[in-house]
Amino acid sequence: MCTLIAFFAAWYLRFEVAVLPSAYLKPHLPEFGPYLALLPFIIILWPMVFYFHGLYQARRGRSRMDEAITVLVAILFAFVLLSVVITWYRHPGYERPDGTIDPFSYSRTFLALFAFLDLFLVVTGRSLIRSALFKIRRSGHNLRRILVVGAGSLGKEVTRKIKAHEELGFQVVGFLDDDPGKARRSFVDTPVLGTTHDIGDVIAAEQVDQVLITLPLDAYKKTLKVLETVARELVEVKLVPDILQFATLRATMEDLDGTPVINLSQVPLQGWHSMVKRGIDIAVALVALLLLLPFLPFVALIIWLEDRGPIFYQQERMGLDGRPFMIWKMRSMRVDAESTTGPVWAVKDDPRRTVIGSFLRRWSLDELPQLWNVLKGEMSIVGPRPERPAFVREFKNRMPQYMHRHRVKAGITGWAQVHGWRGNTSIKKRLQYDLYYIENWSLKLDFKILWMTLRHGLKYNAY
Repeated sequence: MCTLIAFFAAWYLRFEVAVLPSAYLKPHLPEFGPYLALLPFIIILWPMVFYFHGLYQARRGRSRMDEAITVLVAILFAFVLLSVVITWYRHPGYERPDGTIDPFSYSRTFLALFAFLDLFLVVTGRSLIRSALFKIRRSGHNLRRILVVGAGSLGKEVTRKIKAHEELGFQVVGFLDDDPGKARRSFVDTPVLGTTHDIGDVIAAEQVDQVLITLPLDAYKKTLKVLETVARELVEVKLVPDILQFATLRATMEDLDGTPVINLSQVPLQGWHSMVKRGIDIAVALVALLLLLPFLPFVALIIWLEDRGPIFYQQERMGLDGRPFMIWKMRSMRVDAESTTGPVWAVKDDPRRTVIGSFLRRWSLDELPQLWNVLKGEMSIVGPRPERPAFVREFKNRMPQYMHRHRVKAGITGWAQVHGWRGNTSIKKRLQYDLYYIENWSLKLDFKILWMTLRHGLKYNAY
């Protein structure tokens, strides 16, 4: 519905109101017929693209930002398909009084307005529906009742997270646990309703919609018994395996000649995804360099005038698969700043900095030459920030998971940086955010990080 409204609104604004200068005068507006002929394609293409992007699936845990980016990607893809239709569909044109044919082509301004209005109306409409559903769920309606099997640490953690998001419409009705010491007790303000032997009766009595199995590893046989019992009930079953506490990257299910195998270190950024990300990196880097080209000579001149030293600075960093490469930066410190100290962290109000260097580092402008590293394929626009080999050797001994950062290309900006974890800040926190990015990578997350970078900049804790 929003797409259809956007279509007619785009026509009205383009040709009736003429919000932008038009080559058409009102008495000689183009006929609406050729534009109307696009509607059957739009009615078919848009639902199909939205369906394959999961926009018709009820995902209660999806954030507004993720949904908006998904809508943006879906609409862009739908317009690519529509452009193919327009390319192949040839309107015969209009015959003039003198017998010549006036060729017809679709207004690009109309299509741009249509795309913008479609994105705005769809995102706004879905946001209003989401807000209405949140209010309904908070009032106690449209709830999905959940039974958690296992009142151990994993079960309690899952329950806490569910209760922290009432707007999602989940209600934990209780636990089941075979530990006699937990009988008739409550954990996380949720009662233990019985043992795993009572699961059938509890599902019926509490009108359970979903069963979450959170039993520990040593309860393998008990888990199989619970799954066998729940299979007879008409409820949704989800397993939260305790083994995932040992996973350092995303766990995925693989098939080995019919035997299921869990991969505990799967990186989503592989194959086709890596090709798409590389294409986006090249496009963004080229556009950024073209936009910055008029300003970079002035910045370079100021750097040189301050102390007549070199403008650019190279430093060894560790990248994809632990391979070293030379990163490019605009020099922000005096020449030979580490000649006596060796590799050390920069600190706030570092005396080694030049005047212009302090400004450059405050706004991360010294990182701009790394767009060249991106074009060379050594870095990505978005990814974990690369560290110096000396620091990597130190950190990997302190934190065993640290080397997983090198399963993807290093980036100019990243999930940790847009949350303020950069420079002389907690390595543990940075690792936590970097691993989250690697585990949950998607084009939507990359676009989200780029938007946060443009919106807030990278001036957080910039030592």
